[in-house]
Formats: sequence, C-alpha cells, structure tokens
Amino acid sequence: MNQPLITAGELQDALEGPRPPCLLDCRARLGDPDAGHGLWWKAHLPNSRHLDLDRDLAGPPGAGGRHPLPNRQRFTEALQRLGVRPDMPVVVYDDMGGQLAAARAWWMLACWAGHPEVRVLDGGIQAWLAQGGELQEGDDVTSSPSGWCPDYRDDTWTTAEALQSSSVLGVDARNRERFRGDVEPIDPVAGHIPEAVCRPSVDNLEEGGRFKSPARLAKELPQGDEVVAYCGSGVTACHNILAYAVAGKPLPRLYPGSWSEWVQDPARPVATGD
Repeated sequence: MNQPLITAGELQDALEGPRPPCLLDCRARLGDPDAGHGLWWKAHLPNSRHLDLDRDLAGPPGAGGRHPLPNRQRFTEALQRLGVRPDMPVVVYDDMGGQLAAARAWWMLACWAGHPEVRVLDGGIQAWLAQGGELQEGDDVTSSPSGWCPDYRDDTWTTAEALQSSSVLGVDARNRERFRGDVEPIDPVAGHIPEAVCRPSVDNLEEGGRFKSPARLAKELPQGDEVVAYCGSGVTACHNILAYAVAGKPLPRLYPGSWSEWVQDPARPVATGD
C-alpha cells in the first residue's frame, strides 16, 4: 500500500503538480448529521468536495449498528457523483486528526473499494492553515462525474458471527473508560468484546494532532496473528487500521457493526474491566 499520509506542504505541491488530487472534506459531528456539510460550506480547502459520514460513508442505522457500511451501489454512486477515478489521486481530510470520518473514508476507498492512491491529510485542516493554506467558501466547486465501478474487497471486513466464532485479537478504539465499562454514553450495554484489547484512536496522534512516527506506532500497536479493529460504530476503528498502515504493519480487518451491533444480541458475551 502507498504511503497513507500526506503533509500539508506535500499537498500544496501536489495541487500545483501535473496530477492534482481530488480533495474530499470529511468533517463530521456525531449526533448532528447536518454539521459536516455546514462546516464544508462555511470554509473548506479550495476545490474540495464534501463526503458525508452519514449519507455517503454509512448506511441507515439499525440492526447493523449505528454506522454500518452502505451497500455497494450507494457508495459507488457517491464516488461517481464526486468524480472519483482510480487514475486520480485522492486526499481526504477532517478536523480531528483523521479520527472521525477521514480515516473511515480512507479505509472505504483504499481498502474496501481498492482505489490505488488515497492519502489522509496529516493534521487535517488545522495543519493546512498552519502551512499558510487558504480556505474557500460556498458551493462553487464543479466536478465531472466519473464512471468508476470499484471491485470491492469484502475480505477486508468481518461480521459479528465470524468474530464470535474465531480467535482473532480484537482491538477496541474507544476510550479506556468505555472499554472497561465504567461509562457508556451511547449504547445500551457497557463493556467490550471478550479477549479484546484497548487501543484508543487518540493514542495514534501526537499532541498537535499529527500521527506518531511509523517506528513509534509499530512498537505501540497491539500485535496478533489476526487482528480485527472495532469501536462504537465502526468509524474510529478505521483510525487504528490507518495507524497500522502508517507503521507498515499488516492491516487489521474492520468489524463495521462494532459495539453498537454486538450488544443488540443478548446472547453475545460481554466483558468489563481491563
């Protein structure tokens, strides 16, 4: 896999080069489906297009969890509408160090849909501004629709049934309080999947919101023969998968339903504590 991160300086150079990337603004706020588009409308990287967490990067909430994968046709139509093509580089960004929708977009594009050249803006929109980058207001971005039909790879994710019947290492991206079951502000049951380990997605970042070095991540990330990443609803888990990519390690599979699906079946086991 290509280097999954791009710095703000590298992005500025790429935008002036012979193959400028397609920019996708993935900012979002959990619990407010309209917030991401509003943030994009107010100010975004020049010529970036809005890729919406709830409308483009997830299917309707329900039995599959709060942010299940959209069906293939729906995501394909979103990519075509935005003009995404496999021969054009893609850069995705948000304002949370990639922890929210940017990492999810990277995983869906690069791992699931198989786009060959997708990178996350390291440090997000804040890094762009710190580099002296300008922002653009309003909806004055035009793009030509594409005809790309991805060849989706369903071996990059797994189901609750497969996870329950296997001995893989679950890596939980939620904070330690939710992992232990001390608190649970969203889902009806507190705790974690038995035998899982906690790796909060925020631990992948330096204080300034950029990723830690590949060497440091390689030392810190949990290791196992087979790793599955999960979180509350399958979004921040993608940040951990991205961290494995930055570290040059084999990528975990994603459990898209995550805790929000797992606890819907009372027969599934639940663990608490460390």
